[in-house]
Amino acid sequence: MGKNGQVARRSVIRDLALRRTAGSPPGLELVELAGLAERARRHGNDPYASLRPAFHQIVTVRPGSRLTVSVDFTRYELSGGAWLWIRPGQVQRWGADLPRAQGLVIAFPPGFPDTETAAASVVGLATARAPLQPDAPHAEGLRRALEHLRYEYRAMAELPLESHVQVLRHLLAVLLVRLARAYGSEPGGPTANETFRRFHAAVERDFMVTRRVEDYAAALGYSRRTLTRATQTAIGMPAKRYIDERVVLEAKRELAHGPLTITALATRLGFTDASDFTTFFRQRTGTTPTAFRATARGT
Repeated sequence: MGKNGQVARRSVIRDLALRRTAGSPPGLELVELAGLAERARRHGNDPYASLRPAFHQIVTVRPGSRLTVSVDFTRYELSGGAWLWIRPGQVQRWGADLPRAQGLVIAFPPGFPDTETAAASVVGLATARAPLQPDAPHAEGLRRALEHLRYEYRAMAELPLESHVQVLRHLLAVLLVRLARAYGSEPGGPTANETFRRFHAAVERDFMVTRRVEDYAAALGYSRRTLTRATQTAIGMPAKRYIDERVVLEAKRELAHGPLTITALATRLGFTDASDFTTFFRQRTGTTPTAFRATARGT
């Protein structure tokens, strides 16, 4: 239910839930890239359409292979050895080379990874948007962590189900921590901190309600300066810009794929009117919502 009692309209972007493969453990799916398109079709999905998964996906491409994928308006060409983290809510679109790609997708819902360290890694990587091409030490650690995870994933009959899931949660945690370290070791990589993790979660929850840093600071028990410093340390931008970029991203998703009018979208995002929203969008993107929608849809 939206403002003034209006029922929110459903976006035409296809929301995607994690569906369990028969015989696989609950909460985790390991899918070969080469078989992903056929799996999607069996579940009634177009693998090349714009999809918004409600789960995490870690994509890794084997040496000698390549993969193209678009995530939130950015097209990535992954070469062998690359890793890419696609987070819940991001709009993705696989390239035509998907059936020929060699690699793996590790899919899991929020809350599945074990330990506070692993959970912190998931949030700490929230802004790690570019693919990762790890150096040799990190690549070897990731390879070993992945191989152990794959082994236990396939050995479902060797343990009681509860124990099997527990093992997988721990092993996924190892992989996530290694990914977080590999991302953090790169120049300009994210540096997680508790203040930013809390701020990130609050923005994800309330960016349609408020764009004021002061409101988030008050809700979290920090000063505006503390939030700004923590965000600058974690991702290299002020807290206000981080909030605004999140609003712009949601606006772009809806403008490119959704049915809402500019006026309805402005209301959904918490603006007083369409004019207010247009001014905000133009100042931060250099174009108007109407022009962006026309370009994104090829009209």
